[in-house]
Order: sequence, then C-alpha cells, then structure tokens
Amino acid sequence: MALNLDSKKAVVEEVAEYAAKAHSAIAAEYRGLTVTEMTELRKTARETGVYLRVVKNTLARRALAGTEFECMHDGLVGPLLLAFSIEDPGCAARLISEFSKTHNKLITKVVAIGSQAFDASELERLARLPTRDQGIAMLMSVMKAPVAKLARTLAAVRDQKEAA
Repeated sequence: MALNLDSKKAVVEEVAEYAAKAHSAIAAEYRGLTVTEMTELRKTARETGVYLRVVKNTLARRALAGTEFECMHDGLVGPLLLAFSIEDPGCAARLISEFSKTHNKLITKVVAIGSQAFDASELERLARLPTRDQGIAMLMSVMKAPVAKLARTLAAVRDQKEAA
C-alpha cells in the first residue's frame, strides 16, 4: 500500500523520535521471513524494550538525518528493518542475534552505536554487553570489595589485640 505525503512525514517523525532517544541501532535484512516470523519478532521486541520498524530506506535516511545514527546512511540498502535499543545499548543486538540463530533469513547489515557504524560482525560483541541491572550489580560488587576487605582487616587486628 502506497503512503501519501502525510503518512510518510508521520513515519519519518516517529522513527526520528525513537532514534533520538535510542542507545544503539541495528539494520537487518528480513527478506524471506514469513508473516508469522515477523509477528514473533515484533512481539519479542515489544517485550524487551526494542523499537522495531520496517521502513523504506529513503524514509529511514530522512529520519536518521541529524541523529547519531546518520552514520548508517550507506548501509541502508535492500529490504531492511530498523531495531532501536531503548532500554540499554545491547537489547536490540540481543534480540536480533537470538532471533537470527533460529531464523537464518534475518541478516544483520549495519550496527550503530555512539555515532559510529560497524560491520555486522560486531553484533555479537554488542549483544554481550551487560544489561543495566547487570552493570549496576557489577559496579556494586566492585564498590563492596574494598569495604569488605577493610572490615576483614579490622576484625583481624581486633582479634590480634584480644589475643595479646
């Protein structure tokens, strides 16, 4: 179904809005996926905090202009879907990575984070980034370690003085 000018403007505006607040973006070719598979992918995306949109490349280029994902411009070729990580930088990469393991028709074309576009081979590295909760847990454990060591040292000094 062809979009009229107002619909195209609305699509560009919507994609630009999500691109402005996203941490990372993935462009993947979906050629060959069935409607059922696409529905499954969209459902999983909604559950994981990923904005997923199939959009014409010319509209995608307009939407990404002026955002940190403008670097993806050259990689927007063919039937692509855009996945934006809203929750944390790796959630879109984890979604696309996991889904493409069972559906080989979904092929990553461009990965973008921090105003830099990367080759599709970087998808797995981005997918391995910790989630926000995992990052906080790692930070807290690093902050807790010196305090725990100090507490053990003070306890050892106390025990030594009591023994003497």
